[in-house]
Amino acid sequence: MLIIIRGGGDLATGVALRLYRSGMDVAVCETPMPTSIRRTVCFSEAVRLGETVVEGVTARRAVPEEVPALLAAGIVPVLVDPEGKCIRQLGPDAVVDAILAKRNLGTTMDMAPIVVAAGPGFTAGVDCHAVVETMRGHYLGRVIYDGAALPNTDVPGLIGGYAGERVLRAPADGVFRGVKRIGDHVRAGEAAGYVDGAPMVCTIDGVLRGLLADGVPVRRGMKSGDVDPRCAPEHCLCASDKALAVGGGVLEAILLLSGVLRRPRP
Repeated sequence: MLIIIRGGGDLATGVALRLYRSGMDVAVCETPMPTSIRRTVCFSEAVRLGETVVEGVTARRAVPEEVPALLAAGIVPVLVDPEGKCIRQLGPDAVVDAILAKRNLGTTMDMAPIVVAAGPGFTAGVDCHAVVETMRGHYLGRVIYDGAALPNTDVPGLIGGYAGERVLRAPADGVFRGVKRIGDHVRAGEAAGYVDGAPMVCTIDGVLRGLLADGVPVRRGMKSGDVDPRCAPEHCLCASDKALAVGGGVLEAILLLSGVLRRPRP
């Protein structure tokens, strides 16, 4: 079973890991200049580096003609294809929109026999066959077959007692340059990066869990870093609980809608 995932950020990568480890073939579509923050656990890094490894799974930048051979070798192909033009060519069994743009960027129900979307901006039965809840809390990872996910609140989920404070945002319009590395211990008041000379200052103590790549154009207020107050550097190298929960929901939806495990009627 071939699954194409739109998006290669940390949540999309968690979904990809769930599906890959369940025995499915997975390919990823990304933008030419990804804006992923938690880059150590993002298959999108294959666009920038050519190849990346997350939790022992290798992803490699590719073109559509290379996809069959990479899948046969157990490698996740990452295609620079933000519009998903390769979907028709590759003919997947399912498409998953895990871009997390909080709005639909072009995903339609006719892209594949099964179309699943993560988070707000989609309505099951209109844009896709199922929606998976992405908001932290009681409903995280639940599959919705009729209706939409909870609306976006613009408030990050609570981690270690902190919500919005743990997110680092670009101080100005310009080009980002980091001065810290993912996994570094940081203190409130330290600069994690600069945008054309303006410092992006850490607001809490913790471990720098995410940071934009150097050279990425940013807008003032754009999410550009993430501090984890739990101070566990090892968390920087594995998919989050949220990403895996959403991945579990996507897996459930694909298995149910495909009918591959349907019990025979007596």
